[in-house]
Amino acid sequence: MIDVTKLDKAGLARLMDYSILPKETREDVIRKGCAEARKYRFAAFYSSSAYWTPVIKSELAGFDDIEIGTGIAFPFGNAPAAVKAFETEDAVKRGCTTVDVVMNVGALKDGRLEVIREELRLFKLAAGAALTKAILEVCYLSDAEIATGAKLIAEAEIAFAKTSTGQFEGPSLEQFLVMKDALVGTPVRLKVSGVKFPRPQNAMIFIKAGAERIGTRAAIEIVEGLDSLRKIGLC
Repeated sequence: MIDVTKLDKAGLARLMDYSILPKETREDVIRKGCAEARKYRFAAFYSSSAYWTPVIKSELAGFDDIEIGTGIAFPFGNAPAAVKAFETEDAVKRGCTTVDVVMNVGALKDGRLEVIREELRLFKLAAGAALTKAILEVCYLSDAEIATGAKLIAEAEIAFAKTSTGQFEGPSLEQFLVMKDALVGTPVRLKVSGVKFPRPQNAMIFIKAGAERIGTRAAIEIVEGLDSLRKIGLC
């Protein structure tokens, strides 16, 4: 658990996976986002596709502590396992050092756990040395399905379990806690995306609850909101 009373802006920035995901994003926006990532030293910078990865790799040269990330089968997650593996391998070859795969929600809801096991196995294999994160998209799942999905992530030895893509409805605190409880006793860490407004306050609540990463386009807003949160005693 992170002691939020000891967080300064630099420490809070290291919990942020800064994401630029709109479908109409242009190269100048990606380059500007990379400049912001360098300024704040966020934990990671994400684009919606590995198409942008060579640009990001160039912009973040010399900043090896900033992960270069993208989503796999983003945002729907219903691609076949082999396609997810190919996309992962391609992303890593282009320069990604972290990859977030979207779990097949329909297969999970149908109870086809062998499908999930196979896609996570192939994803982990294709990722190689890259940091792995698996997305549940909890807004479409029951609590039992969230717990099952989280346990499958742990079984596959994925580094992070993530609540959402951030493209749909974000997680509730209760859903996050279901994930957290399902992962007790495992080394899997927790990432939250889809933080609702007001973002600085809600992001801090998830960090207090046990999240070690926040994936968000509002990373700057959250970091710059730290002083205000201190004034009201939230951290």
